[in-house]
Amino acid sequence: MLDQILVILGITTLIMISPGPDMVIVMRNTIIGGRAAGLKSSLGVLAGNMVHITYSAIGIGILISQSILAFNILKYAGAAYLIYLGVMSFFAGDTKLSAKDLDRSNISQRWFLQGFLNNILNPKGTLFYLGVFTMVITPETATGTTLLLVAIMMAVSALFWLFFVYTLDSNHVRRVLERGQKLVNRIFGGLLIFLGIRVAFLER
Repeated sequence: MLDQILVILGITTLIMISPGPDMVIVMRNTIIGGRAAGLKSSLGVLAGNMVHITYSAIGIGILISQSILAFNILKYAGAAYLIYLGVMSFFAGDTKLSAKDLDRSNISQRWFLQGFLNNILNPKGTLFYLGVFTMVITPETATGTTLLLVAIMMAVSALFWLFFVYTLDSNHVRRVLERGQKLVNRIFGGLLIFLGIRVAFLER
């Protein structure tokens, strides 16, 4: 079991520090809406991870990875969502967005849903967790061990997002970013569009 724990720690850490759609959307929302927006987006990402883990654990992930139609539906839906967010961000101009400018009745749900949809529509999530449940957590793994390994994955992810959001929302970082809001919007817009295109051409 110790070997499994070390492998889970290693691969989860590596996947978290690797730039991708989740990191970009959490970074973008933290800059727009502050720490609360970043944390709610992160919570949405973690909820998406739990969905990936659940269907991978019961074998549906294998069906998705083997079905060309299901994989392509997931892939193109995810690509379209990323490109949509990217276009919206790119053409936001130099408007200094903040949480107070948004409808407060929808703000919590909006950040959470963006993080959740961004994660759940990313086919790489399916492939990553399917790999974990094929190579590390197998059908022979005891239930208690499986729950422990899943808890470790989620804990590493949650700690990373806490560190990431709190660092990004520091006063010094925020002042630097706000001075070039137009450039920041276009950078994030370009990144999201680029990631959307990459997802669209993703092979199984």
